[in-house]
Amino acid sequence: MPKRVLTGTVVSEKAEKTVVVRVERRVKHPLYGKIIRLSKKYHAHDEGNAFRLGEQVRIEECAPISKLKSWTVLERIGAAKAAEVEIVEGATPQPVAPATAAKKKPAKAAKPAAKSDKPAKDKAAKADEPEAVEA
Repeated sequence: MPKRVLTGTVVSEKAEKTVVVRVERRVKHPLYGKIIRLSKKYHAHDEGNAFRLGEQVRIEECAPISKLKSWTVLERIGAAKAAEVEIVEGATPQPVAPATAAKKKPAKAAKPAAKSDKPAKDKAAKADEPEAVEA
């Protein structure tokens, strides 16, 4: 029986001599007809630790090497995509406040203390009145 060969992207290279490869496939939904992407991760043997995160690789089915590994990496198809970084000379940009901070709910007013016999004066009215000086 021929060995299966799949193409995918390296999503992890943390383990020694092992890479995790995500293989995506597109299938048509049986009822609705929409094309959906399904993916599955395979642990593949990488003898020389040569493959890096984000690279397109071809893996081949083999005899089980460990509990999870039954694939070996054949070859690199494409290099990892470099992240786009724009360098702007001049002043450093000011940090932008997150949008959630602007939409905070107002704080609830504190509950009034126990009622007393004396009527409470308003704080604003109290601030406007001149203080009486005792003689």
